[in-house]
Amino acid sequence: MPVLTQLHADHAAAVLAFERANRAYFAAAVSDRGDAYFDRYADRHRALLAEQAAGICVFYLLVDEDGSVLGRFNLYDLQDGVAALGYRVAQHVTGRGVATATVEELCRLARERHGLRTLRAAAADENAASRKVLVKAGFVPTGPADPADVGGGQGTWYRRDLAPRPPA
Repeated sequence: MPVLTQLHADHAAAVLAFERANRAYFAAAVSDRGDAYFDRYADRHRALLAEQAAGICVFYLLVDEDGSVLGRFNLYDLQDGVAALGYRVAQHVTGRGVATATVEELCRLARERHGLRTLRAAAADENAASRKVLVKAGFVPTGPADPADVGGGQGTWYRRDLAPRPPA
């Protein structure tokens, strides 16, 4: 069973393998990160850990039983009880509810572990799957996103208040 765990130094190789394996898939929906990202990933990983230690961001991985990364789920720009959410899941697990369930779990952790009250997320208008995940996880659209927030195209910001949700 996959586990949602906070990013640590030992994850560098698994995250890089995840990013490489899914590069073309991700580039079809958002701007490609470019060769430099992959060539200097060790430096990037250390920078992420430093941001996490400083309390600016919190990075989570969905890790399979074999240690491979199935998804990345990031809380960034933490300030005054609010954070932005970004996520990506491996192509081979899409369409199975993995992203929705993990975003819902991250919402719980954001509230209980990190003291956040609100999460925001931007999704490209052409990324129907991402928009669907956000809506299923209780996010509501709040207005247009800047193209820089969604890889250069048109997009929408979504918001979820993190008060416990009543049972369905």
